[in-house]
Amino acid sequence: MQLQQAISQRISEALKALFDISVDASQVALQPTRKEFAGSFTFVTFPYTKQVGKGPEQIGQALGDYLKEHAAEVKDFNVVKGFLNLEVKENVWLNLFRELMQNPAYGQAEPSGKNVIVEYSSPNTNKPLHLGHLRNNFLGYSVAEILKANGHKVLKANLVNDRGIHICKSMLAYQKMGNGETPASSGIKGDHLVGKYYVLFDKAYKEQIDDLVARGMEKEEAKKKAPLMLEAQEMLQKWEQGEEETVALWKQMNSWVYAGFDESYKTIGVDFDKFYYESGTYMLGKERVEEGLAKEVFFKKPDGSVWVDLTDDVLDQKLVLRGDGTSVYITQDLGTAELKYNDFPYDQSVYVVADEQNYHFQVLKAILKKLGKPYAEGIYHLSYGMVDLPSGKMKSREGTVVDADELVQEMVDTARQQTEELGKIEGFTEQEAKELYHTLAMGALKYFLLRVDPKKRMLFNPQESIDFKGNTGPFIQYTHARISAILRKASEMGIAVDVAAFDDFENLHETEQEVISQLVNFPEVVKEAGSLYAPSVIANYAYELAKAYNRFYQEVSIFNETDEQARKFRIALSAMVARFVKASMGLLGIAVPERM
Repeated sequence: MQLQQAISQRISEALKALFDISVDASQVALQPTRKEFAGSFTFVTFPYTKQVGKGPEQIGQALGDYLKEHAAEVKDFNVVKGFLNLEVKENVWLNLFRELMQNPAYGQAEPSGKNVIVEYSSPNTNKPLHLGHLRNNFLGYSVAEILKANGHKVLKANLVNDRGIHICKSMLAYQKMGNGETPASSGIKGDHLVGKYYVLFDKAYKEQIDDLVARGMEKEEAKKKAPLMLEAQEMLQKWEQGEEETVALWKQMNSWVYAGFDESYKTIGVDFDKFYYESGTYMLGKERVEEGLAKEVFFKKPDGSVWVDLTDDVLDQKLVLRGDGTSVYITQDLGTAELKYNDFPYDQSVYVVADEQNYHFQVLKAILKKLGKPYAEGIYHLSYGMVDLPSGKMKSREGTVVDADELVQEMVDTARQQTEELGKIEGFTEQEAKELYHTLAMGALKYFLLRVDPKKRMLFNPQESIDFKGNTGPFIQYTHARISAILRKASEMGIAVDVAAFDDFENLHETEQEVISQLVNFPEVVKEAGSLYAPSVIANYAYELAKAYNRFYQEVSIFNETDEQARKFRIALSAMVARFVKASMGLLGIAVPERM
């Protein structure tokens, strides 16, 4: 980035000297030169034609001549229409490379003094994690790591949706059909067992609806009057009243689910600093509703329900408390926002939630503003698109979701099959091979889900994700393993990797320049990913770096190089690529193997 700033400064000086145009260096935009042209940075001259009174090519030629003479960094240039492509001198690249070699914290920003809380996962305790949850977990974990790298103090939070009508549906079905079944007696993982009863409730509920409709009732009315729904609503009221038997069943079933979730989180490699539970926040939310009524921010309707009018905010009227006194999602979110702020006074609270809830978070922020809460402005919804499969959209209550545990196992099996076919586990013990399959499977899965801009809806293709070629996690992981093998060989040959080892090396190959330019750009990539909350920026960087290194590896010899300085430089370059591949993939929550 310092190189880019220096060249921007030189261009600013050239514009003044040649055309008497004052442009601050910070306003001089540079972009990477396209691969088909020589150069590292490109300056676009089209915007200056009116001020200068010359064509874009003439301006480019004049600037290029000036920079070649006056800018110590510029080796040569070429002009393509209105694009001035600048080549950087080899010694500049080498000096930058030496600097980053000696800076182990390169890419890690100074402390910002900013507190950020990232809330992700937020599962319901009535079903196991599915494919959509995987995108959420990977996105939340990665964003938290990226924000840490940007110097922020970050708290990873998980708000567990452990109460509400949906939880009561599983409880009621278990009460009626469970016959005392437990995870231990059934051999079924706890979250899967509870999810089984959620599906059974929905099946029986639909049968009751169909029966009422057959007897002449309107379908919408039947949905409300079906006996199972009425019983579930009654159970929710009992739970909120603290009825002993209901609370005991709730605790028992939730404990099974938590054990299942913990196992899944460990398998997929995500963690949390703090857990919040809606059962512990909804009462505080109700207090905020009372506060809002007292401040006349909220109003009551004749049925006793409490609402807020957000029409002035181009939203709508929003229910914040039901007429029977039970809370809705926004109620507990009001409580949770305050509780989180009390625990960790945040400058920003990032909610990683699917784009289906865009309206909900607009409402939450608007209400907190109306209540005058100091943390209202910090509310940020990191909205992401849903994950589709070739078979279509997933539905939990119908049992048509892609289960996260099953998908992870399928990915491991696929990794095993492909790795064995390619013969990449020679000399591995059974345990080492097992660990490698899991590393590759999670790399494939995480990278595929994170390489896409979070806002985009995406189609997940398991086979494509685990390919060892192309823009995939395993391709980048294999690049790291390849470099690790090179470094082991260098160590066995007694070749040291340090700056002094190539003091007199000067002649950089084109591919070496490209690799160094990728390396030095790492801090700027981390900064951009943090400002956009986009792990896809890091994923793209890791891929481009791996691709640049593989091109270098194909075109330039390392161990057969007769020039000792060049050989040592190339080993050092390889070591730095391994370091930055590991660092960038680490920000995505992806491990890289030393051997394959």
